[in-house]
Amino acid sequence: MSDHDLRTDLADMDLDLVHHWLSTDAYWSLGRSREAVATAAEHSLNFGAFDADGRQVAYARVVTDHANFAWLCDVYVDRPHRGRGLGTRLVAAVIDALDELGIPRTLLATRDAHQVYSGFGFGPLPDPTMWMIRTPRPA
Repeated sequence: MSDHDLRTDLADMDLDLVHHWLSTDAYWSLGRSREAVATAAEHSLNFGAFDADGRQVAYARVVTDHANFAWLCDVYVDRPHRGRGLGTRLVAAVIDALDELGIPRTLLATRDAHQVYSGFGFGPLPDPTMWMIRTPRPA
């Protein structure tokens, strides 16, 4: 990734740092526990971008069945590294990996990065009325 190294091995991910980013600065996961971040990472494809000093500066993960469906989520670029195309390069690497697996459908949700994702072919759901969500009842 130009001046950044892309890694996909879970052992390379700095999950303490990823937890900090997601739980304190990512609108979709504020307050997420360290345990939840680790469990999600263990059951996902992980992508990290690392600077020349080996420090992780971006993260993304994909939940997939490896055949039919993928959910791209938790895409995060550390604030000092934003605005230089790193997020776009990270997503490109994710899309390349999913294309190599032959996965025909990838979904994501975003509130503020539609322009980035539309460049990779993402668009609105054809019929959002078909989709439903289940939220567990309070205990």
